[in-house]
Amino acid sequence: MDITRRALMAAGAAGALAALDPFTRTVRAWARQDPLVLTPPDRPRHELVEGQNPLAINNDRDGIIYIPKGYSRDVPRPLVVALHGAGGSGAGAGFAFRQADAFGFIVLAPDSRDWTWDSILGHGQDEEFLAAAFQSTVERCSVDRRRLALAGFSDGASHVLSIGIAAGDVFGHLLAFSPGLMRPPDARGKPRIFISHGTADQTMPIDVTSRRFVPRLKAIGYDVTYREFEGRHTLPPDIAHDAFDWFITGSAPLAI
Repeated sequence: MDITRRALMAAGAAGALAALDPFTRTVRAWARQDPLVLTPPDRPRHELVEGQNPLAINNDRDGIIYIPKGYSRDVPRPLVVALHGAGGSGAGAGFAFRQADAFGFIVLAPDSRDWTWDSILGHGQDEEFLAAAFQSTVERCSVDRRRLALAGFSDGASHVLSIGIAAGDVFGHLLAFSPGLMRPPDARGKPRIFISHGTADQTMPIDVTSRRFVPRLKAIGYDVTYREFEGRHTLPPDIAHDAFDWFITGSAPLAI
């Protein structure tokens, strides 16, 4: 890691998890077609249909797999791992569900293990659950290995800028809507990054978040698309549309 990337880690990683190995290792191995040790389901899995389907790997906090209209197992689709905000669940990832049909991508929207994500709390078991959720999704869906994105709103966006930068060699695109923190424990690859933020955001004030994150990322060579809008802590539909259009149509597949 070069000195500028070390500086990014030092500036953002205090209090973050020391490693997110289970998730990043699982995604990296699958994307590169290395063998995975998969745990067979303990009961028959729900047949996936268009729209929202239960992830069905946890009886308490679980998640959703969203299948877009027109999906066929014969055609691999891009995958968006969508992360909810604090106090939420995968059902709150409507910002991704609403765009999935228009752009034809699959959505994995897992629930955090606690009230928010590990990179904010500095501890927890999200990485193990994310690994299991990802394995379950790619077993059940036809996913394009080279078209993977992480997207999130609020605390979910903070987690995107943390684990996404650490796994940027396989997640070619990061979409962070109104993030509050950036705590990557590592930096791999050079994912393209889309960040949006409201100028009147009182939950994650823009002057101490995105207006600092974006110059820092650009200074060390990341390709960042940045959108400010007049508004509070929200994601306007037009910006969500533009962000997912940026992911699907504005880039070549990641070479792995």
